[in-house]
Amino acid sequence: MSESSAEALVDAVASAAVAASAAGAAGNWRRTTGIAGAAIGVLAAGAAAGVAVERMTVGRGMRRRARLVLDSAGPYGTLRGTPGKAYADDDTELYYEVDDVDPDPGPNVSPRRRRLFGRKAPAPVTVVFCHGYCLNQDSWHFQRAALRGVVRTVHWDQRSHGRSGRGVAQTQDGVTLTIDQLGRDLKAVLDAAVPDGPIVLVGHSMGGMTIMALAAHFPELIRDRVVATALIGTSSGRLGEVNFGLPVAGVNAVRRILPGVLRALGQQAELVEKGRRATADLFAGVIKRYSFASRDVDPAVERFAERMIESTPIDVVAEFYPAFTEHDKTEALLCFRDFPVLVLAGVQDLVTPSEHSEAIADLLPDAELVLVPDAGHLVMLEHPEVVTDRLADLLTRAGAVPAGATVSGYGTASSTSSTARPR
Repeated sequence: MSESSAEALVDAVASAAVAASAAGAAGNWRRTTGIAGAAIGVLAAGAAAGVAVERMTVGRGMRRRARLVLDSAGPYGTLRGTPGKAYADDDTELYYEVDDVDPDPGPNVSPRRRRLFGRKAPAPVTVVFCHGYCLNQDSWHFQRAALRGVVRTVHWDQRSHGRSGRGVAQTQDGVTLTIDQLGRDLKAVLDAAVPDGPIVLVGHSMGGMTIMALAAHFPELIRDRVVATALIGTSSGRLGEVNFGLPVAGVNAVRRILPGVLRALGQQAELVEKGRRATADLFAGVIKRYSFASRDVDPAVERFAERMIESTPIDVVAEFYPAFTEHDKTEALLCFRDFPVLVLAGVQDLVTPSEHSEAIADLLPDAELVLVPDAGHLVMLEHPEVVTDRLADLLTRAGAVPAGATVSGYGTASSTSSTARPR
């Protein structure tokens, strides 16, 4: 899109946000719900600003029917494990699932297990997956499918996301949500689901920040039990400088008004949710732009991502957003110096640009940096084979599985190579 059209749209979103705020103050929310929903749809996609969306030429009824078909036919997000619950330090209920290792198959090793780890059994590690903002544990669908039954894994939903409960401190006491709180939540999940044994931590976006917060508060846990870490599409700080692919002037204007507008809209969640549903087509276009970079992503995968983001209530979107500008865990990265680390990002990620991953790798000289061309923010869904292969390699480098293992044949990724900078 041209810079002028982008600026015009940023101005439109800013105007819409101001109108929504003013209307809210006057008690006239219903007339501006659609506008507010469009503005907040952008936030729910993790962008925090407006974006130009190509004009759609297919009828709305046909698009609605197509979404229903994709919802019924898509296999994504259907994997389930043994459920469990942990409780955060404010009593928030945190939902997790465990996929245990299959019994020893003897000579009848499945092709999948053989591709991943050869014929030998993996060591008894537990791989813990942490999802990102406005997503849930199902965002790791492809990696979960690849590792299922081969190595023990834990998948959990961050507070106020997925099947976890709403944050008690936030809803009852009005406590501001912080990334530090998420780090303590992860500690509660580890205590419940992985009370002993070596751990591999894998985090995407906000999930990577959660892992950094865990390290900041519990460095002894990292030192004593963590044997490898993967930080995917994430950042250690300076997120307030991200421009989301938009003109700087427009982004600055939106940033000035956005926190106040979010607070106001979060207080009118029911009305704004109706607006989000009314602007579903715009919402889908925004999600695609800020989630993927490839042109040939499976439509069912696109719809899967859209469903996850749609399921995040607007008041949760508003509640979490300010935490990112405050996030700074650069010093905590030093906890990861003494074991294998994978740092992976999509080159065209507009939400947490790959430069942030490069900055993390610069502070961890022994980390492997993988930059995936033609990939956006949801790289684990867009190019699942690349991500799964690198995770298997990380497990190998950590001594958790036999050397020489490779991965192939998972997901619907396009033919895309990655560039690695091992050091």
